[in-house]
This record gives sequence, C-alpha cells and structure tokens, in this order.
Amino acid sequence: MMKVGVSSLLVAILGVVAPLLLGIGCGWMFLSDHHWAVWLFLGATLCATSVGITARVLKDLGRSKQRESQLILGAAVIDDVLGLIILTIVTGIITSLDQGEAFSMAKLSIIVLKAVGFLVAAVVLGGRIFVKPLFKMASFLRGQGLLVSTSLVICFGLAYLANLVGLAPIVGAFAAGLILEHAHYQELGKKEHVELEEALGPLTTLLVPIFFVQMGIMVSLQSFANPSVWLLAGAITVAAVIGKQVCSLGVMEKNLNKLAVGLGMIPRGEVGLIFANVGLALKIKGDRIVSDDTYSAIIVMVILTTMVTPPLLKWSLNKESSSPEPVVES
Repeated sequence: MMKVGVSSLLVAILGVVAPLLLGIGCGWMFLSDHHWAVWLFLGATLCATSVGITARVLKDLGRSKQRESQLILGAAVIDDVLGLIILTIVTGIITSLDQGEAFSMAKLSIIVLKAVGFLVAAVVLGGRIFVKPLFKMASFLRGQGLLVSTSLVICFGLAYLANLVGLAPIVGAFAAGLILEHAHYQELGKKEHVELEEALGPLTTLLVPIFFVQMGIMVSLQSFANPSVWLLAGAITVAAVIGKQVCSLGVMEKNLNKLAVGLGMIPRGEVGLIFANVGLALKIKGDRIVSDDTYSAIIVMVILTTMVTPPLLKWSLNKESSSPEPVVES
C-alpha cells in the first residue's frame, strides 16, 4: 500500500463516490415511492469491495505480485474502510430520522470522527497496547488452540467496543482483521506450529457456509415474481459495475492495465451481504429501510458481481500479458 498509496487512495475514493451516487440515482428512479433514506442506503450498499474474493482470484491466477494487483488490493482495503465509514454515517442518519431528531452537520461530524477515530486508534494503538501483550500472555499458558481463542477474543472485543461507541460491530471486526499481523502472534504461532489463517480453517469451514445460508434464508422467493425486483436488480448491478470502472481513472501510473483495476474492484461478495443485513434491522417510523423486494434485488447484484469478476479479470490480465511488444526499429 505504501508503494501504490496515491493511486490506491484515488481509486478507492472514486470507487466509493461513483457507486454511491449511482445507487442513489437507481433508488430515485426505481424506488421513488420510498423514503430518500432508502436511496441513500442503497447507494451505501454499492460502495464496498470484497477484498477476499479479489485477492483469491489474483492468487489463483498467479498475479498477486503484479503492480496492478497490488494497486487493486490496496485500493480494496481503503475502499472497505471508506465503505464502513459511509455505512456508519448512513446508519446514524436513519437512526436519527427514526427517533424524530433533526440531523445536523454537527451530528454528522461526530459520527465521522467516531468512525475514523476508532479505526485509527484500533490500528495504530491496538496492536501495540492490546493485541501484542495479549498474545504474549497467551504464550505462557498451557494447552492448544490458544492462538485461535486469543484472536477471537480480540475480534469479539473490538466488535463489542465498536457497538459500545455507536458503530456497527463490523467496524470493530474489520479493525481486528487489520491488526492481527504475524509479528504480533509470532511467538505463540511457533509454540503451536501453525499460522493463524491455517488455524482458523476449521472454524471458517463451519461458520462461512452458515453465514451464506442465513443470508439466503432471508430472501423471500415470492419477491422474484415481481418484475420491479428484476428491474432494480439489473439497474443496481449495472451501477455497481460502472461505478467501479470509474475508479480506474484514479490510476496515476502510466502503462498499467486500468481495465483490470476497474474489474478487480467489482465484486461485493460477503461485504455487500453484511451491508444488506444491517439494512434489514433499520427502520424509520416502523417502516423497514430494506424491504423484502429490495433485499432480493441486492442479493442478485451481489451474486452477479461476484460471479462475473473472475472470468473478466482473468481475461483482462491475460489480454495484457499476451499483447505483442512494440517493435523498435534501429
């Protein structure tokens, strides 16, 4: 991220702003009879990028060390941070409207400061003050599975703290993922002869399918009989794809595959599902922000953007690598 910092930041900002505006526009066009907060939340849902999916695709293609890949991954991480901040802001706005309070710039500033302050404090201070000493103490204990259990304590602890200060728990969980670096648990990892990612394998094998099943259970199949659901799903899918292509304009370096950067930012994956799940719990005067029809449309968008990215990204990177070198005449 230090190597591609400026470009990653510009790509991430454009990759958040463009989908946000396009999502609001889709809400205005297809959900004109809904509260404007619904349009705002729909735009927020389109902001984030699934780092995990993009990273796995690049790894499978053997391109994770490529310049474009580093730029995509750096931008995707920043994109997720910005997306979480926007989710926090939108959630705060909707909560204030539900309570009948006037939402002012002062409240907006407080929400932004809390979200940014929490992430900065967790990343900058959490590793040294909280995470590293905790792993150090765990290394003196007897028994197996201390690496996983300590990591879960950190994850749930930061999620609880985020919720305590009025932020979505996902903000704390995301911060935990950022600070769980190998340097912090190196001693405990050597003791148990395992890396954290490997140790979490059985747990993720169990919980990840349950997560996706739960997201699927919440989909009302009857809503797909409504043609407006498919119209909205198609519109936000197009907006999701176009919005991330706009972000390729932020690539400052020359001779880089800008198309690959834009394509690599498309998948919403599990992040989009989490955003939609948060929306299911939000209400304004008893009316849900995300209705069954809107939720179904978002699920379709998440599935499509997740499925189209691997083949498109592979095609783009292979096309770039197979292009003939220019002939230089002597």
